[in-house]
This record gives sequence, structure tokens and C-alpha cells, in this order.
Amino acid sequence: MRHLLPLLVIVSLLAMGCAGTTCKTTVGKAVEGEKLVTRELPKEKIMGKTIDERLSAYAPVELKVPWDLLDETQVEVLENLYYASKIMDRIFLGQVWVGNGDMYRKIAEKGDPELQKFFDINFGPWDRLEENEPFIGTMEKPDGANYYPADMTQEEFRAWVKAHPEDAAAFESNFTVIRRGPDGGLVAVPYSKEYGEVLEEVAGYMRKAADLTKNESLAKFLRSRADAYFTDDYFQSDMDWMDVKDNLIDLTMGPYEVYEDNLFNYKAAFEAFLCIRDPEESRKLDGLKGYLKKMEMNLPIPDEHKNLDRGSESPIAVVDEIFSGGDTKAGVQTLAFNLPNDERVREAKGCKKVMLRNICHAKFDKILFPIAQKVMDRELIPYVTFDAYFNHILLHEFSHGLGPGNITLADGTETTVNKQLANTYSVNEEAKADVVGQYNFYYLIGEGFFDGKFAKETAATFLAGFFRSVRFGAESAHGRANMIIFNYMKEKGGYSQDPTTGLWTVDFAAAKEAVKGLSHEILMIQAHGDYNASQALIDKYGNMGDGVRKSLDSLSDLPVDIWPTFEIEKKFTVN
Repeated sequence: MRHLLPLLVIVSLLAMGCAGTTCKTTVGKAVEGEKLVTRELPKEKIMGKTIDERLSAYAPVELKVPWDLLDETQVEVLENLYYASKIMDRIFLGQVWVGNGDMYRKIAEKGDPELQKFFDINFGPWDRLEENEPFIGTMEKPDGANYYPADMTQEEFRAWVKAHPEDAAAFESNFTVIRRGPDGGLVAVPYSKEYGEVLEEVAGYMRKAADLTKNESLAKFLRSRADAYFTDDYFQSDMDWMDVKDNLIDLTMGPYEVYEDNLFNYKAAFEAFLCIRDPEESRKLDGLKGYLKKMEMNLPIPDEHKNLDRGSESPIAVVDEIFSGGDTKAGVQTLAFNLPNDERVREAKGCKKVMLRNICHAKFDKILFPIAQKVMDRELIPYVTFDAYFNHILLHEFSHGLGPGNITLADGTETTVNKQLANTYSVNEEAKADVVGQYNFYYLIGEGFFDGKFAKETAATFLAGFFRSVRFGAESAHGRANMIIFNYMKEKGGYSQDPTTGLWTVDFAAAKEAVKGLSHEILMIQAHGDYNASQALIDKYGNMGDGVRKSLDSLSDLPVDIWPTFEIEKKFTVN
């Protein structure tokens, strides 16, 4: 039986995003005065657009499971990992907003399946493709999500840490939420306590899968990750995840990315990727690992800022996604990822690059190539290729693991790029990965790893990719990062627009030079942990010009992203 209401179980588990009676009271207050707007007629406008119009931004894609590759035991393993992954939806919904549980209950009572679907896509009442415009009510999306008290400011947080330096580590941890204490002050609550009841359920499924699987490295990771949920120490389980090998079933699960925390980019959101690995395609890309140190050495910054001590194992996995849960499912779908984010693991083992092949194909076929045909000079269209697109994504992920990570400031303070750049970090890091990924593409062409034909293909496909990515919203981390790169490239003569046709073209030589120049600027901001310079870069280049807006207007009939449905949900029932 298919699970028809994928998030309905949430309403019986409101504790997923809060702790104790205080949170329950806050849920009621958070939605007080928020009117639930639903469609009385199919075309009734909700904040300017109908739900039908909003849903049309997503091209439906069904992700299938290659059941013929799995034996009976592997199917049982997969079933338990699917149940565990599904619970990430519950946890993340509570992380997004304290009022989500009540809001979901109201939607369920209204019985509007399309509104419910759109709420499911966005994990809340804000349209993630429209710069978090509310489609229910008028409340703005909280910058701090449900990681901090709704009335807490950045200034209060910083003042508390300054006055209580012994709290700094807990307050800045990726794995705590900040709550009000009985005296009105601030307290850090570990994830293991905040989400403990639900994590018990997750851990149970993971341990069952570990007992079933014949893959010892996978079993070791599943058990250590299950344990980590109750210690808030993910180091060993991240190390074990890096060591998983000879696996057909590929699982990534836990609190990882900090994008949902727009207040400080400190707090990690829960997510899950459940995939089937293609060992042959993964082996084809293994040759890139041998270039990791060379790519680091080739970065356009002084040697003293290069990070040559990071681990170089950096396994690459080409997989097909069969289910995703939590943070990664919200809004725009992930193409690939580069984890873990823990600098200690990166120093020891590097990072694992996971390429979601079926997602990449779906986005190229349904979105990127049709975009290129509308906004780019006709002579460039033959250079927009899937291979260039796929390999740039791969190098984007590689480049997340290059450059400064742990840094020493001018006054001798040892810290990390993430902490120093604070709320600008996500934009800065995404811009770095994109432009340094392109820089490395040119480098590997010069080294003979990639064919020379890719020099033009990657430049043209990179431009098409900009128009795809910025449609996610220029205010998102990825959207703002893309605006920075585009405006810099345009300023340096790499991109230009025909004033008559409105079509865009590439000066291949200028584009290559601009990639090098911007790579240097961003990497040096990270090397110095320069928050002011990071913000200045965003302010200067992070805004959308009229030329881009007009081009984006011409794409209104095309979907912005895909929305996957999962065949696995037809096979297994969520209780």
C-alpha cells in the first residue's frame, strides 16, 4: 500500500522539532493570527499565484528502483533504510518552523490535496522558488528557522556568548538548538535531547539494517551513525561512512548542511539520500582522485594558504537516487553532494563525492537544455552538452574540498572559514565551489584528463547552468552565488547580451581569465576569514540586472526544477 499522505504522520509527533511543554505552547502562539488560505475555486489567487501555477514550476519525475539487482536480503535492508530515511522528513519539518505541525494539521483538515502537496514540497508555508514568499498567510520565514527562539536577534546571541564564553562551543555547535531558559536567558539544547524520541526510531531501523546486511563496512557505519544520534558526536560515524565500500545500497543520513539557518549558518539540518550505486561508472571517475593534490597546488593563491594536509582518499560514487528525505527534499532537488563537512574528517580522509546520475539527467533533459535554446546565441547551442554539465557538477563537488578550511587569523586565532564568514558563508562557499570547479575543469583539460573539446563545451554549458540555477531565487545561497559569478564574468567581458535579440554569448578567452580572477578573490576571502570582504562581494555582485530579468521572463513556460516521486513508496508502507 502506498503511503498517500507523506507528512501526515507529523501531526502525531509534534515533539520532532521542539522540547517539552514550552515548545508546545510556542507552537500555538506561532500560528496565532495566521489565516490559512485555501483555494475555494481552482484559480483563486494565493499571494499572487494559484497553487496550480506554483506546482507547474516542478516537472514530475518518477525515480525507480532496480529491483532486479537486489537479492532478498538486500531488499530487507533497503526497506529498513527507507523507513529510517522517511523519518528525516518529520525532523526537518520541525527544524524549518515551530508552527509547521499545526499548519500541517490545518491543511489536512481542509482536505486540499494540491495545497498539501505544495506544502510538502516546501516543508512549510513559504515558496522556496519565490524567495520564500508566503503562500499561506503573510508571515515571513524566520531567518533562524526553529533553531533559535523566534524573538532572538544576532546581537542577543553574540552578547550572550561574549558574556558567557564557556557557552561558545555549545552555542556555535552544528548540533544544538538555542532555547529560552526559565529565566528568559538562552540555553543550548543538544540535538540528542531535542529530537531524541524520534531519533530512537531512526536508530532502530538502522540497527536492523546493520544486522541484516552482509556488507561489513556498511553495517559498521549504520551502527556508529545510530550511536552518534545520542552522543551528538558524528566524527567516528563520518569516518566510517567514508570507509563504506563494495556497496550496492548507498546511504547518506544525518544532520549535515547549514543552509536553513540564515541567521548564522551554524545549525545542521537532517537529511537522507537512499541510492543504488553503479560501481562501474564510479570506477571510471576514480582517476580524478589522483589529481586532488595537484588541483590544490594549482589554486590561484599563495602556497601558504593552500591546504595540502587534507586527506586524499576522496572516494567518488555514481548513484541513482531512489529516495530522499528531509532537508535535501525541500524545494530544489540536489544534483550531487560532497560530504562530510567536518574539517577533522576532511583532514584525515578527504571528502566523498556522490553524483546523483538520474537527477542530473532529468534536470538536463527537462530544464537546462530547453533553457539554453531560449536564451543563448544559436551558435552556442551545440556546445551545451550533458557530459560538460555532469563533469562540472563533479568538479563543483571536488572543489568544496579544496582551499582554506581550518585557518589562522592575523592575531593568531585558530578557527574555520565557516565560523568567520558566518551568515555569508553559504553564499561564499557555493560561489567558490562553482567557480573553482570551472577553474579546475580548464586545468584538467590542459593536463589531458579531459578532451580539448570540453573547453568550449564547459564555458557554454556553465552559462546555461547559470540561468537554470538563478531561477531558484536570487536570494537563496545558490542563487546569490550564481549572481556573483555571472555579474563578475559579465564585467570582465566573459558574457555579453545581444541588444537586438536579447540572446547571450560567451567570449571563451575572457571567460577563462575571469574564472581565474574570481577564484583568486573568493579563495583569499576564505584564507583571511574576512567577513567584511565576503559581504562586500555579495553586495557588489549578488544582485540581478534587468538583462537577466528579461531573459528569465522568457523562461516562464519552462519548469524551474523537478519534483520526484519514488517507486519505493509503492513497495513499502509507512506505519
